[in-house]
Amino acid sequence: MTAITREELADLLVETGHHHHQAYETSDGVDPEWALWYAGYLQSQLFGRTPALPSRSSLVHLLVQGDKEFVPTDVAPEWPLAYADLMLTEFLGSD
Repeated sequence: MTAITREELADLLVETGHHHHQAYETSDGVDPEWALWYAGYLQSQLFGRTPALPSRSSLVHLLVQGDKEFVPTDVAPEWPLAYADLMLTEFLGSD
């Protein structure tokens, strides 16, 4: 197993956002259940890249937590790294 790095996870989050926006193109990416969609995509891409495959519900929780912590702040340009740090620290037990 090759563990996912902070930068790879940040890139994966950007990729996930791109695919989500494509899937919801008709609504310009608006999706009140975005975290569920992201969690499903992320989970499929994390297979074999983490010590234990994160559950979708855990990923949803972390995504919503990140949304609450980072959206009201000025981390907008660096959101992928902020979310990656949160996920690696809080869920995957890494720094």
